[in-house]
Amino acid sequence: MNKRHRVSAATAVVALVIAGAHLMGASSAYADDVKPSAPPGTEPSAAAPVPIDSNAPGLKIPQGGTLAPIKVLDIAEVVEDLGGEQRRQETNQTVMMALQSEVLFPENSAVFNAQAAARIQAIANEINTQKATRVRVFGFTDDQGSYEHGKELSKQRADAVQAELAKTVTSSGVIYDVRGYSEDYPIADNGTEEGRKKNRRVEITFPRSAPAGGN
Repeated sequence: MNKRHRVSAATAVVALVIAGAHLMGASSAYADDVKPSAPPGTEPSAAAPVPIDSNAPGLKIPQGGTLAPIKVLDIAEVVEDLGGEQRRQETNQTVMMALQSEVLFPENSAVFNAQAAARIQAIANEINTQKATRVRVFGFTDDQGSYEHGKELSKQRADAVQAELAKTVTSSGVIYDVRGYSEDYPIADNGTEEGRKKNRRVEITFPRSAPAGGN
């Protein structure tokens, strides 16, 4: 083996060792700069729709009418506390917990207030119960101020929540997807303070565990 081949082989071995170290870690967090084509959490999770024959005699379609494209919609159950500080949304596949920024952070800050840790630890306990190994932590702001500042602040807040979750989540090999979306994907009207308050939030999403089988 000549010198050039030995250097190439050594480089390949180093790359494999680094990759192995990442795979063996207890948990990891990452984010990418690729903006999703759909708002996070709205991706369909149900099975493909059952084909429907538009010419079936049982369908009562007016003459000249056509069937609209088939869509699969998840059944989502949404529960919000009276103050709107915390919102829980469940589908057949996932659980999403949204906490308004005001219950976690002072204004324009990513430093936790006194009550934040207890709220986040309660969510971490549920992640343990569901035995989730992939957790998404997404931060959002309202449309006040610059977009870039909102993106930085929302990412800092998501990072802070992820770090606090990691203190209580006990499952090994949990992967955290952590992102900041600034004012993108509002859930309420930014034209009112009540709406802006709902838009300033951190969402924690994780899969539901499969139900136990029965006889």
